[in-house]
Amino acid sequence: MNWTTRLGDLLDANAATRGAEEALVAEGVRHSHAALRAAARGVARGLLALGVRRGDFVGLLMGNDANWVAGFYGAALIGAVTVPVNTRFKPPEIAFALGRARCQVVLLAGRFLNIDFAAAVDSVRGDLPDLRHVVVAGTPGWDAFLAQGVEEAALDAAMAAVASEDVLLVQYTSGTTAHPKGVLLTHHNMLRNATACAAKLGVRPDDRYLNCRPFFHVAGSTLSLLVCLATGAVMVTPQTFEAGAALDLLERERCTLTSGNDAIFQLLMSHPRFDRARLHLRGGWAAAGPETMRRIVEEMGVPDLCWAYGLSEASPNVALSDHREAVADRIAGGAVPHEGLAVRIADPATNAALPPGMAGEIQVQGWSIMRGYLHDPENSAKAFTPDGFLRTGDLGTQDADGRLRMVGRIKDVIRVGGENVAPAEVEEVLSAHPAVALAQVVGVPDARLVEVVAAFVQLRDGARVTEAELLAWLKPQLANFRLPRHLRIVPGFDSIGMTASGKVQKVKLRAHALEVLGLGS
Repeated sequence: MNWTTRLGDLLDANAATRGAEEALVAEGVRHSHAALRAAARGVARGLLALGVRRGDFVGLLMGNDANWVAGFYGAALIGAVTVPVNTRFKPPEIAFALGRARCQVVLLAGRFLNIDFAAAVDSVRGDLPDLRHVVVAGTPGWDAFLAQGVEEAALDAAMAAVASEDVLLVQYTSGTTAHPKGVLLTHHNMLRNATACAAKLGVRPDDRYLNCRPFFHVAGSTLSLLVCLATGAVMVTPQTFEAGAALDLLERERCTLTSGNDAIFQLLMSHPRFDRARLHLRGGWAAAGPETMRRIVEEMGVPDLCWAYGLSEASPNVALSDHREAVADRIAGGAVPHEGLAVRIADPATNAALPPGMAGEIQVQGWSIMRGYLHDPENSAKAFTPDGFLRTGDLGTQDADGRLRMVGRIKDVIRVGGENVAPAEVEEVLSAHPAVALAQVVGVPDARLVEVVAAFVQLRDGARVTEAELLAWLKPQLANFRLPRHLRIVPGFDSIGMTASGKVQKVKLRAHALEVLGLGS
């Protein structure tokens, strides 16, 4: 691909070459490539009529539906920057996201997941002096927004002014700061990342890709939506993830690709309605450990599954295995970084490169790296080493052949006496037990060892095993310092804390552990 490409170029190319073919299947909507382009152009004209111009910021607060896609693509066509807002944000968090970006317009769903977004935005309107227009989908106001659009010639002129290095999206990401940080990603960042990943995944125009991730995360935007845009494949998406509904979609839409993390795939495979015979999957990607990777390939029947590593600040993918590699290598995890990206494993204290095989901080430099954080020069500076590498905060290794593996988050490492334990090491072993659907591990205080391992386990539907039996099964497989000192079986993790992208929130899990184990703070 020519790296002067902009999102609108791909939208136009798909409409020209496969206009009548299906492009998007969402709640109540089936769009062809031509219809998707028309919907995006309608939003673009409406934004222009409201005074939005290249470089302005447009908020987007919706579930995964056709309006979200048209909103994102429509803003991109005229060089406006989409600010996706997490649908789980409370009014003060919504105000921060829109206010930090100085959004002039927000496009939103009136209600979603029983949340009245229109009322939520209205309640903080006084804190948003830059916000001039709130457009609610499914209302007469939305119809009027689309109807008042400018002439086609004005839209074409606005589109011609867009450059591939223009910022396309602000991705809010959590971290150690008090508020989310807004990652600035360009058309070039995201489209090149999507194209590189599509090539390694082997995505074809006749593929149907089930997306289980929210579009307001880059796993949903870059690695799902834009992968389909770059290849002409069909995007199939539910409004939000629920394992049973996702399984139904996989069967009904005959999806050939999907993606997710450990939790998403484990919830799919442990669901009472899971039946491999209902599926038509060929490939996709997982950010998962070897045991979960093996189960996806063998139990779900996904022979071309690839292992993925990345983070929002890298658009997001840094390394992805190739579907043509031996399945054993892909299951084992680890992948060579994309061409043009420099990756080193470094001592996080000194940034000195470490020898092959030694664990340290994963640091990345190259074309996929963010422009910085939105209106946040202090954290932008902290994110990079003096010689320009992004500090990921992730612990990993790289072998002599360049294969990168993630071990865990540096801040999540549990220090048991003088030994370091990555939670993923223990979660991986627990996940191999036939009764376990999902395992999550955190560190908790210990008077003698400083910290010890605490494990929380959700069982598969109908499975029967006791906590003592699980610990006895673990004992011969783990070094003593890795063995959980506390293990609890829980009915699920939703009430403890899950992100919208299907990850267990470790901060909330640790707080829960301290409470149920009576360990204080």
